Parts: sequence; structure tokens; C-alpha cells
Amino acid sequence: MHKYSFVFITVLFISLQSCAQSWNLKDVKNTVEDVVTTVSGSGGSLSNDDIIKGLKEALSVGTTNSTGKASKFDGFYKNNLIKIPFPPEAAQVKSTVENLGMKPQVDKFVMTLNRAAEEAAKEAKPIFVNAITSITIQDGMTILKGNNDAATQYLKGKTQAQLNAAFSPIVKKAIAKVELTKYWNPIVKQYNKVPFVNKVNPDLEKYVTDKALEGLFKLVAEEETKIRKDPAARVSEILRRVFGGQ
Repeated sequence: MHKYSFVFITVLFISLQSCAQSWNLKDVKNTVEDVVTTVSGSGGSLSNDDIIKGLKEALSVGTTNSTGKASKFDGFYKNNLIKIPFPPEAAQVKSTVENLGMKPQVDKFVMTLNRAAEEAAKEAKPIFVNAITSITIQDGMTILKGNNDAATQYLKGKTQAQLNAAFSPIVKKAIAKVELTKYWNPIVKQYNKVPFVNKVNPDLEKYVTDKALEGLFKLVAEEETKIRKDPAARVSEILRRVFGGQ
């Protein structure tokens, strides 16, 4: 906001205070907030509706790009930011069977974990799009002036449970399609033959679901940062207006 805008707002606020006895104080507060909203942001003419529209557009672009990247072949597997590793709670399984000569099977299993996430990501876009509609006017300014991933974190906080519930059957179908258990079963069977080991059986469906959503949100945050920092990423007029002043 330019210094002249601050001077204008200060003068206006003092004037409004002098009229407080004849005006409802809530009306005074709302008037000042409306003025602040109007003169804030790129071009000095953003309304609350503009801000909300811009944030929804940013998340729409971000989720579209993110699901596109994640769902392509090697979208998870060849991206070190989101690649899904062997389940940490089964680390003993991994080291034991690798020592027994099963490293190729372990590598194939890890690749298939990521194939399941890539397959599931193909159906994630409409879930994200529906979730984006939950942004309210009250949240808008906080998100706009927040950190580079503020909109992503807002979306995650508001929709994590819903997305988990919606994504779980998608992952289950993806796991079946890539035949993940076919690569897991020989590993755990060989491990269980080792004397005195504690039996391990991680919930692969939950693991892939959690990691797939975690990876998608990381990509959405990346896209949001681009829109905030890189003018070339603002692919529509509303994005240029809302984020151009940052």
C-alpha cells in the first residue's frame, strides 16, 4: 500500500471517529475496512470478491498443474520431492531381504508404490476443485498476505479429512491396478522365514494414500509460490491483479 493511501485512511478514520456518536460504531469499522480493502493490492482497486476469485483461481491453476505432474508416468517415482520410499516402519524388512539377495524385488516394490500414487493422482483434480470452493471472504486477506504456501496450507487444513476419505478408494483401485501386493507378498514372505523376527505388515493402502496426498500438496505449494513470485506464472488477468502487488 502506498504511503498516500495510509495518509488518506488515517484522515478518513479520524473523520469517522468524530461522527461516531451519530453513527453505529460497527458501521464505522466496516466502512474503514471497506476502504482498506479497496486501496490494497495490485492497482489499488481490489475488492474482497477480487481477492477470493484470485485465490480460487490460484489454487485451481495450482491443483491442475500439480495433478498433471503427479499423474504422469514417473510423476512420483522420478521426482525426489515426492517419491514414496519403502515404508519406514518396515525398514527392518527392507534391510533383511536385501541382505538375502532381494534388492531387485525391493526396488520393484518401491517403483510400484509410486505407480499406485501416479494412478491415483489422475482422479484427484475434481476432489481438489470441489474443496477450493470453501474459501471465504474472512479468510481471503489473511491468505493473500500470508506465506508463500498460505493458500495451500489453508486448503490442506480445511479438507484433509475429506480428501483422505475421498482418496482412499481411489488408491485402493490404483493398488489393485498396478498389482502392488504381488510385489509386496514375496518380500514379506521371505522376511517371515527369518528366525526370531517380529512380523511386520504395514497398511499399504493407508501408506500410499497419505504419501500421495502429501506429495500432491507439496506440488500445489510449489505452484502457489510460483504464482506469488513469478509474473510468468500468473496466467490470467485476475491472477495478475491479485498477486501483482506482492
